[in-house]
Amino acid sequence: MRVLINGFGRIGRSVLRAWAKGGWPDIEIARVNDICGLEMAAYLFEFDSTFGPYLGTVEAWPAALILDDRQVPFSDMADLSARDLTGIDLVMDCTGHAQDRDWSEGLLAAGAGKVLISGPCETADLTLVLGANEDLLADQRIVSNASCTTNALAPLLRLLDDAFGVEAGWMTTIHCYTGSQPTIDAPRGALARSRSAAISMVPTSTSAERLTDLVLPHLAGRIEGRAVRVPVASVSAVDLSVLLRDRPDADAVRLVLSNAAETHPNVFGAVTKSLVSTDLRQAPQSIVMALPETRVTRGGLTRVFGWYDNEWGFANRMLDVARLMG
Repeated sequence: MRVLINGFGRIGRSVLRAWAKGGWPDIEIARVNDICGLEMAAYLFEFDSTFGPYLGTVEAWPAALILDDRQVPFSDMADLSARDLTGIDLVMDCTGHAQDRDWSEGLLAAGAGKVLISGPCETADLTLVLGANEDLLADQRIVSNASCTTNALAPLLRLLDDAFGVEAGWMTTIHCYTGSQPTIDAPRGALARSRSAAISMVPTSTSAERLTDLVLPHLAGRIEGRAVRVPVASVSAVDLSVLLRDRPDADAVRLVLSNAAETHPNVFGAVTKSLVSTDLRQAPQSIVMALPETRVTRGGLTRVFGWYDNEWGFANRMLDVARLMG
């Protein structure tokens, strides 16, 4: 399967790093495209402030990235739809511009077989989250991989709903800062998001609330949520409180969570030690449940807590979903 990565930002670079580690022999990265230029792309790939330096060799050759002994062609087109994409089975669009369906349709018209979007696109043929609704994947050509938080939340809700029945719930994502926030106070669309990301905790919205309704429509309206952006560079968390129909005790919930980590290890993880966020950096799962944090109130309200590396875990799911689409 020949894959083109369009957009070489945080997710595009993480996808290429994850692929270079191995585990997807059926996927060939046939090209990387980004307007930043080859020299900058090679530098930012080799030296990563979050994940550390690439443990191998990186060179910028004319029109190609050389990773160890592998050559990945590189281009810097602003409009990739102007290029002949015949022979590309799938474009991973990591530009952030594919929220508009027309953008993806332009890539298909240029000859690409399918498009997988690394973010929300509510007009995509399907919003897919591995572990939640991959059974709906058929021959759709434009697929959204939702958001990092949706990839953590939706499988967890599906798991709890299948086991105990979800009646209602509230989710707070404790989320690291991202490039959408300024490092010093500067105007943004939302007032709170205009404040310095590295100094304050910032209460804000999360797209996971509406995307989870798309992914799990039978739970639509039952789950609401908000985000608190916090001054850390990597790894976020889902703090979920739910009212479950069967009113299980904490041990029963922990058993379901730990079993999921064994049966679906690419989606779920589970830890019993008292860890902090940095311990989960580069965790490849969609969500890693902190089992000791599981609690059930006398009234039957269940609280579960899980970590997710919002870049690395999401990048791994991009590769997994690309394989499914192929």
